[in-house]
Amino acid sequence: MANLKAALKSIRQSEKHRLRNTAVISELRTLIKKYKDFLATGKRKDAEAFLPTLTKRLDMAATKKIIHRSTASRRKSRFMKQLAVLK
Repeated sequence: MANLKAALKSIRQSEKHRLRNTAVISELRTLIKKYKDFLATGKRKDAEAFLPTLTKRLDMAATKKIIHRSTASRRKSRFMKQLAVLK
């Protein structure tokens, strides 16, 4: 166990960040599965309507450094390409 006040605070912050990160990553996985399901079933309209929500969540996760900004950008690009193939 840590002895210094700063170390104790760091432990508290790390736990808070870990919980937030796992929640956001779980939400992202759920949204990605939902989007891929729209693509797989050929629901183009639903996928088009859902894409802005997904991209916004990816950007938010990248802003909070939960995922790398390049990862968010790459995923958005791939999702848009997949939608374009459906059209």
